[in-house]
Amino acid sequence: MNKPPRGLNPAHARRRARRFAMQALYQWQLSGQNLNDIEAQYREEPDMARADVDYFSELLHRIPASIDELDSEYAGLAGRETEEIDPIELALLRIATYEFKYHIEIPYKVVIHEAVQLAKTFGANEAYKFVNGVLDSLARRLRKIETGG
Repeated sequence: MNKPPRGLNPAHARRRARRFAMQALYQWQLSGQNLNDIEAQYREEPDMARADVDYFSELLHRIPASIDELDSEYAGLAGRETEEIDPIELALLRIATYEFKYHIEIPYKVVIHEAVQLAKTFGANEAYKFVNGVLDSLARRLRKIETGG
């Protein structure tokens, strides 16, 4: 598990890392800019000092590297093609799907809660409902033991 900055609450540091990763992935999706350049830009953000930078970097680089795999996990649950999903919602679905698959130490309810909160903050009016619905169904499939599904 990645270590948060010294003296900071690990959950808060990871929450900030997710927020920055969502914004960085959004930027990457729209611009196609080099991931290393995006990362360098975000590392200069003053609030990044309070984020889990290692986790941010992991999300920023590993999600694009496994995008087809991640997108295929929720494709049938979204009710629309990946290209039709709002870029904020898409970034959140990808982050949450990645966490469901590769960070089983994070409870599924936390994964969903974090994505929904970011959707409420950055997404369209009803984005959080879409994100919640897709991730709730996906959690039952990817985290069967944990969800009891």
